Amino acid sequence: MGFHTKPATFVGHVKIKVENLERSLKFYQEILGFQVLEQTTSTAKLTTDGNTSFLSLEQPEHVIPNQGRTSGLFHFAILLPKRSDLANLLIHFREDGRQFFAAEDHQVSEALYLNDPDGNGIEIYADRDPSTWTWKGTEVDMTTIPLNIENLLTSIVPGESWEGMPEGAVMGHIHLHVAELAQTEEFYVEGLGFDVVNRYKEEALFLSSGNYHHHVAVNIWNGLGVPTPPENSVGLESFTLILSDEEARQHIVTNLKQIGAIVKEEDNLFVTHDPSGNRIKLGI
Repeated sequence: MGFHTKPATFVGHVKIKVENLERSLKFYQEILGFQVLEQTTSTAKLTTDGNTSFLSLEQPEHVIPNQGRTSGLFHFAILLPKRSDLANLLIHFREDGRQFFAAEDHQVSEALYLNDPDGNGIEIYADRDPSTWTWKGTEVDMTTIPLNIENLLTSIVPGESWEGMPEGAVMGHIHLHVAELAQTEEFYVEGLGFDVVNRYKEEALFLSSGNYHHHVAVNIWNGLGVPTPPENSVGLESFTLILSDEEARQHIVTNLKQIGAIVKEEDNLFVTHDPSGNRIKLGI
């Protein structure tokens, strides 16, 4: 469908901070079915195909638990290739005895939600065919209603089962807590070039590239004016946006600087922060 390939702008990688790397690796490997691509004493890159990574873990020095009521991660969202993958994951959760946080139907997608051992929010979802999405002008209809689990289970293919995170899984989107919405919208639209595709009351914005239902979402559900969390707290370390080419990246860097955002170059990447302190890497 092209929503997570160039020339769209999409989330290519998320790095989260955890209290205990060994405990987290057990969860991400045994429960979600990732493999370890690279590991140090304090970091691990996870993979589904043995070659690339869209999710990393880091145990910071002097790490502290998630502080709550701050900006940062609401959840990261893993997009599965097929609806049957989501059904197989649900069966896997049931067999494990795991109580996932929620099972929801968003009209454009079906999703399961759970937290990792540190409370980092995770959505795992499958998209419905984009031809079935309803657009009203520039905004896409999205709902949050209970998922019809019995209907989801009808998609299971006989002989198939959950055998770990499938190779075709990608980082579908990221959803963030922010301190306010006006400057945040300017940053993501005027700075990063996203389109607002859904406004939820006056509480959340959903933003995308190339008419996806959303690559990034932001909300003020932790409260207006919430602070940026300490650097050594559990939560989001950064996420990487994949841009179409160097020209597009330079254009975005220029736009960010014009709206007053600070952009720095680190390890062949440009790094910036949204108005609430969420760290963003600009990749190609």
